Amino acid sequence: MTYTDRKFQTKKVLKNNEEGFTLVEIIAVLVILGILAAVAIPKYFDLQSEAKEKAAEAAMAEAIGRVNGKFAKALLGGSSWDQITYSDATLGTDLGDFTLGVSVSGNSITLTITGKNNTAVAGKTKVKVISKPGQP
Repeated sequence: MTYTDRKFQTKKVLKNNEEGFTLVEIIAVLVILGILAAVAIPKYFDLQSEAKEKAAEAAMAEAIGRVNGKFAKALLGGSSWDQITYSDATLGTDLGDFTLGVSVSGNSITLTITGKNNTAVAGKTKVKVISKPGQP
């Protein structure tokens, strides 16, 4: 047998012993991927809505901090409790991805957080009523 004959014979043997995945193995993998997708996709959307809620809570905490900061600054500036005013103009409206709306009624301040358009939190709204700081 010559070198060329052995080379040809080796190629023929490899060709006859080719291995691959069977149809059953491929179907099993697809079923497993389908199950993982059925579990993972709803969890992903839950995480998105939870993240939007946490972002709104953080923006609300910032708004409350602004109210408290305004109160402290006014008191240190010599203003009395009843002279302090809270409004969009005095607290500012920009909270990053959110806008702040402020309304005052008696001794209550209503803070409204709204997600800006073209952001991940667009349309997300949160409202909280707080008491004016330092009420007598």
